[in-house]
Amino acid sequence: MTGELASPYHSGSQCARVVTEAWGEDNLYCPNCSSPRLTRLAHNTKASDYSCPNCSFWYQLKCQRPRIGNTINDGAYKAMLDAIRSDATPNFYFMQYELATWSVKNLLLIPSFAFPISAIIKRKPLSPAARRAGWVGCNIALSRIPSDARIAVVTDSKVASEKAVRTQYRRVKPLAEIKAKERGWTLDVLNAVRRLGKTQFTTSDAYTFAHELEQLHPDNRHVRDKIRQQLQVLRDRGFLVQVERGSWALH
Repeated sequence: MTGELASPYHSGSQCARVVTEAWGEDNLYCPNCSSPRLTRLAHNTKASDYSCPNCSFWYQLKCQRPRIGNTINDGAYKAMLDAIRSDATPNFYFMQYELATWSVKNLLLIPSFAFPISAIIKRKPLSPAARRAGWVGCNIALSRIPSDARIAVVTDSKVASEKAVRTQYRRVKPLAEIKAKERGWTLDVLNAVRRLGKTQFTTSDAYTFAHELEQLHPDNRHVRDKIRQQLQVLRDRGFLVQVERGSWALH
């Protein structure tokens, strides 16, 4: 990255914003189409930093110095929930950078359609003494997003090919065909069966997550029926293969 862009600024956050956003304009590309560049949006554009000049997909770049762990600090809790429910979430690029060298260490892409409500963790309201007293933020729990949709673009400074990134993006894109209201269930069940650590599993294996899924979706009292339904949805979208009745294989 071009660290010299930070020289007019004194605030650490301002320095990081200017340098990383400029890098994004020069280096980020659209995984949804063949566009090699993204267009930077006007400052203060709600929820997004870039758009694709070809397919008009929107992207947000979130950057941090610590290594990307299990959670990412995000913005307003209610705004994120509303975005997911209305299918208005941007595609996210999450970056870890090294300040001493102004270099990108890790870059993770998560498509807009891969965020279940269960991944949005409510934070405590800001104290009455805070400038935005009562404001409620959120964290994004990456572990609650299926591994299929956590697309590594840069890993420990090693860059994945654009072809590999676009191939993985296309593979998970069928999830976008599912209505936003139902997609949370699909994502949570996909995440659950991935966590089994098996290439082949049974419906009974999937039922071991029934209690967890019931807590995530308290309005549904027929959790096992819903699990069976979602296994069929995942089969129809190419994530699973039905080996025989009650037996499944990851695709």
